Amino acid sequence: MALLPRLRQLMRRPTSASTVGARRPTSAARRGDTLHEDALRSMLSDDPNNERAFAALAEIVRRRASGTGSDDDPLSADPVDDARDDDERQRAADLAVWALGEELAGNPRAWYPLIEVARLSVRDDHEGTLRRLRTAAERDPSGRALVESLALLREAGEPVEALGLGVGHWHPKDQDPEVARQLVLASIEAGRPLEAKQHIASLDFYRDQSAVAGLREELIREVAQAEQTIPGT
Repeated sequence: MALLPRLRQLMRRPTSASTVGARRPTSAARRGDTLHEDALRSMLSDDPNNERAFAALAEIVRRRASGTGSDDDPLSADPVDDARDDDERQRAADLAVWALGEELAGNPRAWYPLIEVARLSVRDDHEGTLRRLRTAAERDPSGRALVESLALLREAGEPVEALGLGVGHWHPKDQDPEVARQLVLASIEAGRPLEAKQHIASLDFYRDQSAVAGLREELIREVAQAEQTIPGT
């Protein structure tokens, strides 16, 4: 079952699916994990975009949701059932991280959790993914969220969507110039070298021109190489 339909199925249950990622006492829980989780949640309360803290907490909820550490004898398991169980554990782990990301994204300052949820939803929920990435970009004035969002869309094979998101949210005067790299590469992947040149030209608005000189030269070379391989350019 795909991740999004499975999440919707869980959300229709009488108990909330949001508890998947929440800490709760169990007989199997290790005290070290509990203390570590509390510390990580405290860190994320202060800074919901702390990537290292999110990754560490996601690993804890993944491990808990997938039931890692079972005492079952692997030699007695049927190979087909074992493969099916692995798939179920992976889905359960993804759902746990999804629920965690949605929980943390409730903080109006949070943009990184939105990107992590978008990473999980990119294959099952196109509109939801774009909505999360737009919100992340709007919440982060530095442009870091936009860089991450564009890279995610490019990795998913959606350079045109990346261009639409970037053009609508990039402020080249004072945001991370790495946005330009993502837009230029997306333009090349979409077969639009002329558009790529326009994004390079936008670097002229950046406040510190010395800081983007190397990036500009690198991107000019990228476009020149692309033009040699794209017919009609």
